[in-house]
Amino acid sequence: MATYASKNALIIFTILLISFLATVESQQFSRKLSQRSFGLRKEKLSHFRFYFHDIVAGPNATAIRIVEATRTNRTAATGFGDITMIDNPLTMGPERTSKLVGRAQGIYTSASLNEMGLLMAMNYVFVEGKYNGSSLSILGRNPVMSPVREMPIVGGSGLFRFARGYAEARTHTFNMNNGDAVVEFNLYVLHY
Repeated sequence: MATYASKNALIIFTILLISFLATVESQQFSRKLSQRSFGLRKEKLSHFRFYFHDIVAGPNATAIRIVEATRTNRTAATGFGDITMIDNPLTMGPERTSKLVGRAQGIYTSASLNEMGLLMAMNYVFVEGKYNGSSLSILGRNPVMSPVREMPIVGGSGLFRFARGYAEARTHTFNMNNGDAVVEFNLYVLHY
């Protein structure tokens, strides 16, 4: 009888242990997933080239200063603390009339007291071809007086889900009278 009771106790204990472990496993914070379950295939490296039109002047401005740091603007020629909201056109060529391929939407802020250094937080939202509706997210430092600047691509959506890479910027033209600029961007993007 003792053997029968101990066998039953062992079976009940095993069932309770399995039940407990199953409950603990279902309440995990994270778990591994299959890339295939998200439709992810082999990664590819793509290059994109377009022109970013930062239009700050006139009735059709696409970059609007939304915060001006009055305290630092008296002491810092860099406009430290200013924040600008953008919805800038991205075009195939440097002319404003060139074919529109997307928009740069987000903000940039003057983040340096000693040089023209911007913090860029924006999405490149594409409207052309198979990339229509897809976007890439940029978050990084832009020392605008440097001939070539690099900013990280930190993610994306649509065809750029799980994207990473970097954006290379070169000022094409800068209008000293009104502050408008055209910047050539080359993006190097790893994506699925």
